[in-house]
Amino acid sequence: MNSSGFTVGVFDSGVGGLSVLKALLGEMPQAHFVYLADGSHAPYGERSAEQVAERAHRITQRLRETFHIDALVVACNTATALAIEGLREQHLGWPIVGVEPALKPAAALTRSGHVGVLATRGTVESARFARLRDRLESEASKPLHFSFQACDGLADAIERDDQSDIHTLSQRYIEALRSHAGTSAPMDTLVLGCTHYPFASEILQALCGPNVTMVETGAPVARRTRQVLEALPLPETQRVVVPGVTLLSTGDPEPLERAAQRWLGLQVRGQHLAC
Repeated sequence: MNSSGFTVGVFDSGVGGLSVLKALLGEMPQAHFVYLADGSHAPYGERSAEQVAERAHRITQRLRETFHIDALVVACNTATALAIEGLREQHLGWPIVGVEPALKPAAALTRSGHVGVLATRGTVESARFARLRDRLESEASKPLHFSFQACDGLADAIERDDQSDIHTLSQRYIEALRSHAGTSAPMDTLVLGCTHYPFASEILQALCGPNVTMVETGAPVARRTRQVLEALPLPETQRVVVPGVTLLSTGDPEPLERAAQRWLGLQVRGQHLAC
């Protein structure tokens, strides 16, 4: 037990946010994490902005009321792009950390000036995402071009752990990225703009080749979450927090349980949560 720990809520449409949870566990081993997969409404990337915002609001309320979380990590690029501004307005002064596609780190890493970005359609088409891209391209001190590719079906294939579909879709989208107009420079940096995609990183790296650097967001999000929590004032009454993980799903919890065991080595029983 650890009396100085925190309880942190983490949610995604499915198992993809486990890539962020893995980084959080490494950054804050003393905390307790309540991970919720919104399996009954996945994937978010193919839902409307209104639907995603409504789900994000309902989940946040439920996690705060039921589990008394100290902070929330929106471990989903689509939900961050479409809902986090509304969540912060509804929960003023309460810490909410989102995940942004790692365009800024990729811009610093690229040598050729051509950065590929794989993301869900909801993220690619969001105004928040477009503003970030436009700002980075306009402020760059050297030629910089981002090529975006909406990866319909890839997150779902990762949810199902369908290796054949993952490979087929990954190959299709990498080939599409390479054929994008706008620059003749070779793509040398690839942003994994959905928290599901790190779980396909071996396939993506093999398709891209060794000269392409892949960038994801788990570690920066974990560091930011720790910084936010450390800045919070101490509560008047210290709560005893047991380090570990609670796994919840609004759908069938078994796929989440299996994924957490396979990818994170967690031996935690998943629970269904109506929400």
